[in-house]
Amino acid sequence: MTAYLQLAAEVGEIARRAGAAILDIYETEDFGVEHKADDSPLTKADKAANEVIVAGLKALSFQAPIMSEEGREILYAERSQYTRFWLVDPLDGTKEFIKRNGEFTVNIALIEAGRPILGAVFVPVTGELYYSATQQGAWKLTDGQPTRIYAASFTLQDANLRVVASRSHLNEATQAFMDKLDRPEIVSRGSSLKILELATGAAHLYPRLAPTMEWDTAAAHAILLEAGGKMVDDESGKELRYNKPSLLNPFFIAYGQVREELLGC
Repeated sequence: MTAYLQLAAEVGEIARRAGAAILDIYETEDFGVEHKADDSPLTKADKAANEVIVAGLKALSFQAPIMSEEGREILYAERSQYTRFWLVDPLDGTKEFIKRNGEFTVNIALIEAGRPILGAVFVPVTGELYYSATQQGAWKLTDGQPTRIYAASFTLQDANLRVVASRSHLNEATQAFMDKLDRPEIVSRGSSLKILELATGAAHLYPRLAPTMEWDTAAAHAILLEAGGKMVDDESGKELRYNKPSLLNPFFIAYGQVREELLGC
């Protein structure tokens, strides 16, 4: 096991501890829901998970700056100097958490030169842990045993392709994308679980034609890349980049191992 893959496994255990902190609050009646400036929800669980992750990452022998959704705002003038850094979403799917539907995750990614080179995603309710390291594959840890995962291979002409769609963001543009496909099957999932559906081969396409932030996608993006998939800008067709002046992602298409050019679908 290379150093990066070992590091990914260690980061996965940090995510697991953050997940335990989330579940402690999930089992209570008081989530302590607040709203941030953009009206997105914030709970006690977001804060507790962030504290666990920051402490865990700082305790690693591998050191890099930490940028978290729930951390202090870091201006581009500062973060543009980072050669690599941790990008964290302590609780991805806060709305799903509040709804108590179980579809929320802990996301930790390592970004280097704009690319996610290591990712760990933990699903607190199921106990599933996914992680990856660049050129070392994507893995799912079950009962302490790692199993390599792969994205599905397909063409856009295949019938019944499984298309992941957000419960909250099934808009006209997404419907127009699906209308070009042959009898697509809709897969509804919350948080970064949508991208993991692609990484495990359970789905083929995820058109996200609605806003997301870099911390929403980075960890699962790293895993999808190592599983053989891609996540590309809907307009340019180029792989998503991280640590941009704006942390808002462009609209994107994520997909498994497509056997043809995706653009023009």
